[in-house]
Amino acid sequence: MEDFGHETFLSPFTWRYGSQEMREIFSEIRRRKLWRRVWLALAKAQARYGLLSREELRELEAAVEKVDIERAEEIEREIGHDLMAELKTYAEQCPKAGGKLHAGATSMDIEDNADVLRFREALDLLMKRIVSCLSEFSKQIEKYKGLVCMGYTHLQPAEPTTLGYRLCGYAQDLLLDLRLLQFVKENFLKGKGIKGAVGTAAGFKELVGDKVGELERDVMKELGMEAFPIASQTYPRKLDFVLLSSLGSLAQSLYKFASDLRHLQSMGEVFEPMGERQVGSSAMPFKRNPVLSERICSLCRYVSVLPQVAWENAAQTLLERTLDDSANRRIIIPEAFLALDECLLLLRKILSGLEVNRQRILDDLRKFAPFAATEVILMELVKRGYSRQEMHERLRTLCMRAWEEVDRGGENPLPRLLREDPIIGKLPGLEEALKVEKHVGDAEQRAESWLKNELLPVLRKFEAVE
Repeated sequence: MEDFGHETFLSPFTWRYGSQEMREIFSEIRRRKLWRRVWLALAKAQARYGLLSREELRELEAAVEKVDIERAEEIEREIGHDLMAELKTYAEQCPKAGGKLHAGATSMDIEDNADVLRFREALDLLMKRIVSCLSEFSKQIEKYKGLVCMGYTHLQPAEPTTLGYRLCGYAQDLLLDLRLLQFVKENFLKGKGIKGAVGTAAGFKELVGDKVGELERDVMKELGMEAFPIASQTYPRKLDFVLLSSLGSLAQSLYKFASDLRHLQSMGEVFEPMGERQVGSSAMPFKRNPVLSERICSLCRYVSVLPQVAWENAAQTLLERTLDDSANRRIIIPEAFLALDECLLLLRKILSGLEVNRQRILDDLRKFAPFAATEVILMELVKRGYSRQEMHERLRTLCMRAWEEVDRGGENPLPRLLREDPIIGKLPGLEEALKVEKHVGDAEQRAESWLKNELLPVLRKFEAVE
């Protein structure tokens, strides 16, 4: 096998992004071992019809893990077909049974079933990562469920919320993605089955007659998955589109969190962790850049466009199949998994080391939260018989005067202006309305309830399975 070093182009996913676990799932060795596993499953099923002996099966079983990349590449250079090269290599290692491998099959009977096995394994790893991140979210939600902070709409100060409640929103998105991936795994990740060149199983019928359906069921049972009842030369390429769309959904959730964190870090309220010797900028020694969050956004932006390629593949697979999907599928599916694997590892790192600047949060509340009191004050004035429109204008005028002072860097004078107003200043309950912590509704209770009733049961369920 060719020895790839850093003097030639390497994909960043080869060594920089993603875990070794995910790289191994999409490695060439694992791919070929899964091909051999499918061939062996087919051989075992065919043995039940007298097509192979027990001795021949033992020979195939003994060699199923003995992938020889060098020999397979040597053959491929001659014949130009990677699966046939691996088949010939496997057959050479099994002189008694090798000639019976692949009987009745076409390449995609092997490749597509092996691919789905890889996808299922990769999804399991991603879901494990999501659960780990949700566990970290649960700790931070519990810690900050009552920490009042300024809420923002249109990136402008709006009304107070709590940091824990805000974190619930990100965790809820991730929980939805976990359920979506579980659904896709259980309902869409099915193999092609054993159906031959155009899906009619004509070659297999020549071998086992009317037992074709039983043969396929035996093979798929051995592989531990279901087959699509209808398939042409490949499994329906809609599977790839649905799979990548669900991964795109996960990418959206991760992007949203990371993007928001970048904004919060620019405000000085919440920070991703930074190593003691970490360099923020080569030119500006003082810089503390949100590089982990930016990497998440960068990779998720890439994943977000991959479903379009899968859509093209599915829509333009002409009649029973064309090969114009093959090259890009080798790229888009592994890289989507690897990119999200990297992002989830980064997310867990961020959450476990999340830094919250309580003083800055308090300062921002003092600066902006008094404006939120005006809604309560307006309603109280209306209840006391004042014109809503007139009081709205009165409050708006006071708020604009306060904004001028805030924009100059001064303390928010709105509480003073409200107290000095001849009408508003006489309003009973004005001081209560000006208390910031009173304007977060049931955010803390709702965060606590969601954590207890929605998130923690899911975490306990997955922990029990592991």
